[in-house]
Amino acid sequence: MDLSHVGRRELLILSGGALLTRAASAQAPGRVTRMGLLSIAGPDAGPFEPPLIRGLAKRGYVVDKNFTFERRGAGLHMERLPQLVAEIVAAKVDLIQAIGYGAALAAKQGTTLPVVVYSAGDPVGVGLVPSLARPGGHLTGISDVSAEVTPKRLDLLKQFAPKLHRVAVLYNAEDLAMTLRYVAAEAAARALGITVVPLGVREPADFSVAFEAMNRDMPDAILMVSDPLTNLNRQKVFDFAQTNRLPAIYEYDYIARAGGLMSYGPDLDESFERVGDLVDRILKGANPAELPFEQPTLFRFVINMKTAKGIGLEAPSSLLAFADDVVE
Repeated sequence: MDLSHVGRRELLILSGGALLTRAASAQAPGRVTRMGLLSIAGPDAGPFEPPLIRGLAKRGYVVDKNFTFERRGAGLHMERLPQLVAEIVAAKVDLIQAIGYGAALAAKQGTTLPVVVYSAGDPVGVGLVPSLARPGGHLTGISDVSAEVTPKRLDLLKQFAPKLHRVAVLYNAEDLAMTLRYVAAEAAARALGITVVPLGVREPADFSVAFEAMNRDMPDAILMVSDPLTNLNRQKVFDFAQTNRLPAIYEYDYIARAGGLMSYGPDLDESFERVGDLVDRILKGANPAELPFEQPTLFRFVINMKTAKGIGLEAPSSLLAFADDVVE
């Protein structure tokens, strides 16, 4: 439909009608809601999918009963995202869940469907929306809190290794949101008297280059900024940290459970319960432009004692007391 000649009033009427139609259809008995699930990695949401499904279920949306996904993943090939957005739109979904900054940007540019965003960094800082309180477009979701949380991660590292002076920060340099997380780490480190060694990676082969750089001038610890690229290569980081007996901290508890030493970050069930609420409100007619980006309020600290023993480190009793979970 060519809307180039349609005036602002007519567009408002059309968009209002679309919202009413969506609200009515969301409440229609027996109707299956379709959500596009767009990720910069695989076709599912990886470790985010189970809490996403649980969050939706709390609002009455049960997968394969009254709710279904139209999944697309770019396999870390960002150039594929616009075509994947087009495929999702063609599948006539009701809204899109975008995982990662690249996915959120592609959905913003490629459709006017409502988009709920997760793990896309600071939405204002990366230019997705002008304001967290009033996004003003068709995107809403959960915002990043790295500027607030990163100092705590560094403080936990320093408690684990009191002589810590230099921290290597591994991050995806191709992703603007992850680069801003690195910037937050650098600012927090300065305040703590810690020097940051930036190690940006853009593809799996770059991890070897990063490890070579660390071998030439060994840091005291590692902070890994979590995105699909670093997460898919996390075992390499685990192995390097163990070989060199380095403490390391990660952003999500599933990484510590998989073999990382420590993690501190948002509780995924709490975050995706909020996602489920946003999805429910949109399907019932709420305008994403008026739904503020929300921030996580519950955070989890996990220590993997098996990993600590493997690298010959002993967790201070104060940290063990603070931990939400200790993996034996």
